[in-house]
Amino acid sequence: MGQVSKVPSIHEEWLEAVVEGDRRLSWHEARDIYLHADFHRLGFAAHRMRLKKAPHNVVTYVVDRNINYSNICVCGCRFCAFFRPPGHPEGYVLERDVLAKKIEETLALGGTQILLQGGHHPDLPLRFYEDMLRFIKDRYPVHVHAFSPPEIVFFARQEGVDVATVIARLKNAGLDSIPGGGAEILVDAVRRRVSPNKCSAQEWLGVMEEAHRQGLRTTATMMFGHEESMEDRLSHLFALRDVQDRTGGFTAFIPWTFQPGKTAIDRRPETAVGYLRLLALSRLVLDNFDNLQASWVTMGPKVAQAALFFGANDFGSTMIEENVVAAAGVHFRLSVEEIRRLIADAGFVPKQRTMAYEWIEGP
Repeated sequence: MGQVSKVPSIHEEWLEAVVEGDRRLSWHEARDIYLHADFHRLGFAAHRMRLKKAPHNVVTYVVDRNINYSNICVCGCRFCAFFRPPGHPEGYVLERDVLAKKIEETLALGGTQILLQGGHHPDLPLRFYEDMLRFIKDRYPVHVHAFSPPEIVFFARQEGVDVATVIARLKNAGLDSIPGGGAEILVDAVRRRVSPNKCSAQEWLGVMEEAHRQGLRTTATMMFGHEESMEDRLSHLFALRDVQDRTGGFTAFIPWTFQPGKTAIDRRPETAVGYLRLLALSRLVLDNFDNLQASWVTMGPKVAQAALFFGANDFGSTMIEENVVAAAGVHFRLSVEEIRRLIADAGFVPKQRTMAYEWIEGP
């Protein structure tokens, strides 16, 4: 009976070199690893890379609330079950007193920020968003993480000004940082199929680069598992890596899986293995990102725990309120206590954080 070869595969050599900082994955190497590398070895390499980036036994989370100021939208994205077209009886724009109550509830629960996003409303001027920011910042000590790149591009078109002007005006009104929503897949051929009325990939990236130039930190996301290819996912990651090389302005990357319920895209949900494989690859390709977030909102708490060993060092938000994923029929809910228990049960120390990943003192 012959001996089993101990010679490492080319994938193992690449993974070891990346973890040790001796090489940076090329697009073609990343593709080969994504398609062919052993699942557990890939996950282990991603976990080692995570420990080099964050060499402490801490997993962070943020206490915040997703507030959708409006669900009226002219985009008509095929993956979205949340929006309503103008004139629809279920369409809304939040009144100020409702917005205030949501923020007060968030602060009472120990929240430090709100994620404020809405649709592409054709009848709201830029002044509406500036006034909303001033209303919030004049009254509440809360970090406002708001307006994804597609919203900002839409505001600029509606107002007849450039993106830089929109960002400057929103920042002056109180905007603290920009979320990475609306990225989906940063490949225009895919975007034309699933969100044809939304900004292009280069426009999305351009908003982020301009925000970084103006001193705003942002996050980056990927929604995968719909009509993109594996190669499209790689193009997305490398586009983010290029911007981060130039600006260093992204605080975190958050990949999450498309939820097909009640949408116009007929797909089976991504598997846990598929999600973890993409997450691990992201940690290795995005070698200039410090933080990767697990997606318990779409994958559930157990898979999110596993994600902490596949490259993630952050458990994300408590999601005191979440409407978009819920509209697709996914209703995972976790309290602060449950998130802390899940992190501890996985063998880590839970720490509440800010958007900038500064730890907040507490239990």
